[in-house]
Amino acid sequence: MRKVSILSLHLGYGGIEKSIVTLANTLCDRYEVEIATCYKLYDKPAFNIDKRVKIKYLNKDLKPNWEAFWDAVRRKNPFKIIKQGLIGMKGLHRRKKTMVEYISNTNSDVIISTRDIFNYWLCGYAQDGVLKIGWEHNHFHDNYKYANNVSNSAKGLDYLVLVSAELQKFYAQRLKNTNCMCLYIPNSIEKIPKKMASLKNKRIISVGRLSKEKGYMDLLRLYHRLIKDYPDWTLDIVGDGAEKEKLEKYIQDNHLEHHVKLHGFQGREYIDQLFQESSIYLMTSYTESFGIVLIEAMSHGIPCLAYDSAEGAREIIMSGENGFLIKNRNMDAMIMKIEDLIKRESFRIKLGKQARESVKKYASDIVGEEWITLIEESDIYE
Repeated sequence: MRKVSILSLHLGYGGIEKSIVTLANTLCDRYEVEIATCYKLYDKPAFNIDKRVKIKYLNKDLKPNWEAFWDAVRRKNPFKIIKQGLIGMKGLHRRKKTMVEYISNTNSDVIISTRDIFNYWLCGYAQDGVLKIGWEHNHFHDNYKYANNVSNSAKGLDYLVLVSAELQKFYAQRLKNTNCMCLYIPNSIEKIPKKMASLKNKRIISVGRLSKEKGYMDLLRLYHRLIKDYPDWTLDIVGDGAEKEKLEKYIQDNHLEHHVKLHGFQGREYIDQLFQESSIYLMTSYTESFGIVLIEAMSHGIPCLAYDSAEGAREIIMSGENGFLIKNRNMDAMIMKIEDLIKRESFRIKLGKQARESVKKYASDIVGEEWITLIEESDIYE
């Protein structure tokens, strides 16, 4: 049985971490799977991991200190800036040392890197005969410095897996003169629910990290306008993050406490239950590499709306078929489409059924076969 290692920064909350766990759970049916992670942020991983998957914490007592460092910068405290800066540098050195030791010494046949910095170390220190795969989740969002870094880090890899067709074409062009082949394999969901939401409840939902790029302030402003005409429609926001206090203040200042509920971070079962009770999914992200939460909502038969600035949404949402993509972050256009779904229940249900059908291709067993084909048909073993 071949051994597959997945290199992870941590196993806390995040889209990359969720994708890592889903892939590990899928591949362990066929391979010995191990996740090597730099940090142990919590007592246990944020997402459920199959018992057959081994987890190797490379630094059980090490945690990133970026929040403490930037807090010192904001407070303009030179002593703490220097102190936290030195702690951070030592931490990064230790992170590299332990990951390089793992890459150099593991008996894995396949190593999958999930960060550009890991790509460099994988290329430089992997044993001969190891299949080296990079797995790039982030869209460069017109940041060509970042794109150049990913391209340079991948030059010594056997494959670079991209989560969107758009990114596959972009990096294939950049790496055409190297031995690294670029492949498109989308992210996946572990299961399609047995039943779809009824779409009869007057509830709108959005799930994600409460950070600036996710556009949750835009979502609240949009919703504030919407409920003037549809006060019986409520909004559920699931997630946590740096913008939480700002969102809470907006809700209080605009007397939305009885209309909007911030649920905080929640587990899979809790979110699935909310999906079953919801009728419309809204995404107001400025950027989105893939938008796995969209396919999760659609798997419950919920029509989704998103701004087309969220690049990943453009590959998932087909306007008028399983939801709507709104151009140029036009709030008026977004509200018009939401109103259309609110007023026309039969249309809402039709889009929901088509949404559920459209995401079956993202089921983990189907996407997992693409990974297995990549691993099995590579000529590196010959």
